[in-house]
Amino acid sequence: MQEEIQIRKIGIAGAGTMGIGIAQVCSQAAYDVVLFDLNQSVLDKANAQLSQSFTKLVSLGKINEEELQQCLSRIKTTTDINDLKVDLVVEAIIEQLEPKVNLFKKLIEINGTACLYASNTSSIPITKIAASLSLPHLVLGIHFFNPAQIMKLVEIIKGAKTEASVIEVAQKFVASLKKTGVLAADAPGFIVNRVARLFYVESLKLVEEGVSDFETIDKIMASSGFKMGPFSLMDLIGVDTNYSVTESQYQLFNHEPRFRPSRIQKQKVDAGLHGRKTKEGFYKYE
Repeated sequence: MQEEIQIRKIGIAGAGTMGIGIAQVCSQAAYDVVLFDLNQSVLDKANAQLSQSFTKLVSLGKINEEELQQCLSRIKTTTDINDLKVDLVVEAIIEQLEPKVNLFKKLIEINGTACLYASNTSSIPITKIAASLSLPHLVLGIHFFNPAQIMKLVEIIKGAKTEASVIEVAQKFVASLKKTGVLAADAPGFIVNRVARLFYVESLKLVEEGVSDFETIDKIMASSGFKMGPFSLMDLIGVDTNYSVTESQYQLFNHEPRFRPSRIQKQKVDAGLHGRKTKEGFYKYE
């Protein structure tokens, strides 16, 4: 039986949109955070975005200036993976199996049994990630939703070999972030992304078939009670990220037609039109 790990220091692998959001949430909950990325320019952008996000919280009266400085001081950025000597690491890199497995192998070499290994994957089964790792009982899914600093829901996923005590620690951790944790079965897409695929895929099919244009679909969905339409939301999440999740789920469900990726979305990805982060996706952004 694994001795319960006390979570004090969080490592986040990947300083993209999700990594930045998770870092902010953990820092606000008074955890020390190490934000890792191979690319220093990505970390520079992450630092600028974190500073901007915390400054906005001050302007909204959510935190004061002293708390802003405290939050920023808790986050350290690094391009050296050996700095990820932590109690819990959350992987938030590309949505592909091999890079995730390779990353966790390195992290296990650094931390051994003194750490929990969580993936923020949107669609890849945790059991599949853990299968070739030496410590599968310490591997789990902690899936935040974008933007992580705003969205309250977090999926917690137990792999086939994940110890029950690890899930209990994860539940306490998620609660400490003032998030709502839900247990999800270890299946492709888990709960939310399995349902959400049809929200995106069917909307893209309507555009592919010339039934409607994407602006009209967004307006209809927004007027029906959705906070955002599917195309606005894809731009926010990242058209490339959304496409990767769809492609992964399509493969994992043995090419189930209802999960087929859209050629329109693929074309956007190939053109580098990834949404807000590239200033253009389905919409253009200043």
